[in-house]
Amino acid sequence: MSGARRRVRVLFSGVVQGVGFRPHIYRVATKHRLGGYVCNTTEGVTLEVEGPAGRLERFLAELAKSHPPASAARITSREDIEVQGETEFRIVASEREGHRRVLISPDIATCDDCLRELNDPSDRRYRYPFINCTNCGPRLTIIGDVPYDRPNTSMACFRMCRRCRGEYENPADRRFHAEPNACPVCGPRLWITDEGGNRVEDDPREVVGKAAGLLKAGRILAVKGLGGFHLAVDAANEEAVRRLRSRKNREEKPLAVMARDIETAGRIVRLGRAERELLLSPQRPIVLCRKAADDPLAPSVAPGVPNHGVMLPYTPLHHLLLGEGFTALVMTSANQVDEPICVSNREALRRLKGIADFFLFHDRDILVRCDDSVAAVMGRGPVLLRRARGWAPKPITLRRPYPDVLALGPHLKATLCVLADRLAWLSPHIGDLETPEARDFHRESLRVMERIAGCRPDTVACDLHPAYWTTRLAEEIPHREIIPVQHHHAHVVSVMAEHGLWGEVIGIAMDGTGYGPDGTAWGGEFLLAAEAHYRRVGHLRPYPLPGGEKAVREPWRAAASLLREAFGGEWTVVARRIPLGVHEEKFVVLENMMARGFNSPLTSSLGRVFDGVAAVLGIRQAVSFEGQAAMELEAVAGGPTKRRYPYGIVREGGKLILDLGPLVRAVAEDVIRGKDRGAVAAAFHGTIVEAVAEMAAAVREETGRERAALSGGCFQNRLLLEGTVRALKRKGFTVYTHRLLPPNDGCIALGQAVAAAARLAAREDGGG
Repeated sequence: MSGARRRVRVLFSGVVQGVGFRPHIYRVATKHRLGGYVCNTTEGVTLEVEGPAGRLERFLAELAKSHPPASAARITSREDIEVQGETEFRIVASEREGHRRVLISPDIATCDDCLRELNDPSDRRYRYPFINCTNCGPRLTIIGDVPYDRPNTSMACFRMCRRCRGEYENPADRRFHAEPNACPVCGPRLWITDEGGNRVEDDPREVVGKAAGLLKAGRILAVKGLGGFHLAVDAANEEAVRRLRSRKNREEKPLAVMARDIETAGRIVRLGRAERELLLSPQRPIVLCRKAADDPLAPSVAPGVPNHGVMLPYTPLHHLLLGEGFTALVMTSANQVDEPICVSNREALRRLKGIADFFLFHDRDILVRCDDSVAAVMGRGPVLLRRARGWAPKPITLRRPYPDVLALGPHLKATLCVLADRLAWLSPHIGDLETPEARDFHRESLRVMERIAGCRPDTVACDLHPAYWTTRLAEEIPHREIIPVQHHHAHVVSVMAEHGLWGEVIGIAMDGTGYGPDGTAWGGEFLLAAEAHYRRVGHLRPYPLPGGEKAVREPWRAAASLLREAFGGEWTVVARRIPLGVHEEKFVVLENMMARGFNSPLTSSLGRVFDGVAAVLGIRQAVSFEGQAAMELEAVAGGPTKRRYPYGIVREGGKLILDLGPLVRAVAEDVIRGKDRGAVAAAFHGTIVEAVAEMAAAVREETGRERAALSGGCFQNRLLLEGTVRALKRKGFTVYTHRLLPPNDGCIALGQAVAAAARLAAREDGGG
């Protein structure tokens, strides 16, 4: 029967257009001497293939094992159909009718084939900074509209030369329908200007060398990349790094660096197998890794922390620049604090005036802003800390269809989400919505995601906080219904959505703060949570936060409150013996504020506990960026220890309360006794892990639930995440953590969307 002819129709969905999927099928089908055709449709890619049954099965087996690196295909249907006698295989014109549900590929790092051509003096694209093919190059960032065809991209203004057109139209060529296809004859070009916009170099043969010379001379260079501009300096030049920090008003927050290659990265940081795989992946994120013992970079690149954020070149221009003799370049987002990354040449000249000395421009417009993604290896695998280039806009596939919902996301580390059917499209990282520019970026991202998702839901989900900008925006945009979703419920639901969970879980949400329906600031929460509803079953004992938001920037204020909770009326006496770094008169002011409840909102935040303990240990009294105190507390923690501090778990008002007052008291006493702060920090982390696990076990005893879902910015702390997962598993829990989204507020939009959609679905099922 292996010689009997068969014809099979297969429908593929997923990321299958603009990534070389059709020519790949063509080459495999031709290799097996089969007939039929493949074409793009509004649903994905349709394949009809026929031939002797044995060859057909071998073809399908090979297709199941091999695919283009940028694709992410799944078979949505497969059926035998009537044989038509075809012996030739074709790529046919795309179908244009119908509602589009085609996934747009993220931007992809330069592939090995293009790198070989880039470095081959005999190749016509030798040292061409915009070399690409269907396996690599810009995607999302050049899209003006869908479908993803050249006329709808920023490449529309570049008319392909005869040779590029021949590649583009040849199904056997890896540049077949590569929409950004170009060469030095017909494609984008580079040039350099000074800060006034005057060209100082535009000879294609000299631009990269000139740019490298400026960097070697200690100049700050604004470099136009895939999804925006970077500010670049030589990462080994301490004076240049300090000048960049001063001009950008970025006092201490670590700066990302781009290493020349993986071998060089291994001299800058310690690399395990998982870190190497992340760095070399097509996504090319910034990866947080431990500094090497003989760190060759300038001390000001990442002061006060044990890690460097390292990435590898992901565009041809990056490879050319780093190949000019640099160990690494600082490559930090080109923006001011709380502003989006610059994308246009004019915008860069205006917004980076006084920061950059020179500008490395090109004339391929960036139509969608997309910052670098950030990841780290924790436990058994990677954890995303910022989801952007390389991952966005690939949607999250959900366990079942849901009603369409637009989720506007949180206020900090914002993203937004369009949920349609079983797909949740999340925007690239937007950032903190503190400035008009950031809010404009949010609106811009909303328009982009609506085009990509092909819909504009009229049900809008937002945060419960009445003062958030996104909450007000929900009222302003067209809507049929607004569904507020509590911050920590959204955290837990986002984990459930990633893993396809249903029913109730024990949600453990630990972060800075999120608005609670009781009007207090939550942040150390144990929830019995399902998609559509939750119940707060436990939390940290609330404590006042003197100064409100000011306490986030000044951790000594959180320390004062925690000491007051631990020592009562004697706290000011204790505070004088601890290196809080403030005059004791301020203790009196804070006592009056907290006693009267003036500008001292109650919070159950675990994040502020980390800040306060860092202040008690004399590590950090004021911060220049979010999470700095907790990062430095984690950094000073010594090795594993069995020593634990006391804490309490009590039942009050029908809820379990985790009382950390005894822990704070013991930490303060150790500090006063002069105990090594590394040992104190290690014991503190171990105690928090144990306390969280014991609280979860107490919730399980009441509810019978054995699945635990962990989310929240505190779980960016490696010691807390890895320790809590181990402790919960030892107690018999099945533990779920983030793998597709960040544990910080970058996951909130997905949780909002799914929670709101689940409520809609429940209402419809119940007839309400």
